[in-house]
Amino acid sequence: MYERDVEILREGLQAFSDGDIERILQFTHPEFEAIVPAELSPEPDTYRGHDGVRRYFASFAEAMEDIHFQPERFWDAGDAVVVAMRMTAKGRQTSIEVEQRFAQIWTLLDDKARSVRTFSSVRQALEAAGLAS
Repeated sequence: MYERDVEILREGLQAFSDGDIERILQFTHPEFEAIVPAELSPEPDTYRGHDGVRRYFASFAEAMEDIHFQPERFWDAGDAVVVAMRMTAKGRQTSIEVEQRFAQIWTLLDDKARSVRTFSSVRQALEAAGLAS
């Protein structure tokens, strides 16, 4: 199951990088929930359902372009998968390139992303998933 979840996440995260909202919506469960904390975003929020996915990507695309999400490592957390992520983008108005590293805990349901919680460090995510000692 873990290998299948990782395969699904790789495909979904590629859709994020491609900016393909239709593929992203196919990847996400209708009851999807994403929590973006204040330390990682000027607009922290909880995004729910497909409308929330659209709203997140619309607001992000207003400020950034050339957005790429690259998973760097995966951990099996039983009912979830922890992912170390690297995001690169370029400011739409400034053309300044940015890079951000963070970690996420993903849960899947019926081969679709059901939820994601984002953390500012891998350690925080591993602790939240019960994998850190």
